[in-house]
Amino acid sequence: MLSYFLLALSIGLELFATTMLKASDGFTRPLQTVACVLGYVGSFYTLTHVLKYIPLSVTYATWSGVGLVVTALISVFIFSEGYNMYTILGIGLIVVGVVILNLWGNVGH
Repeated sequence: MLSYFLLALSIGLELFATTMLKASDGFTRPLQTVACVLGYVGSFYTLTHVLKYIPLSVTYATWSGVGLVVTALISVFIFSEGYNMYTILGIGLIVVGVVILNLWGNVGH
């Protein structure tokens, strides 16, 4: 169970870092730039510990899939960016893939 907590923490740090990446305005804002770098370092550090317990395929699919979906939501609600039907469909398919991997991707572990 600790491994899934660490995975959630890693995802949260990645989301924070990605939001700060946008807010850094091309690394021209020092506070946001430092926050971005620290967020990514923390995210990858915790991700390395997750990989001790959860297979790489499941870990990375979950990390990137959840990150993608929540980043899309952040971009819409915080940065007022828009999406079309195909973008939403593609994100939906990624979510389905992450669910499938988490339900049946641990075969042999």
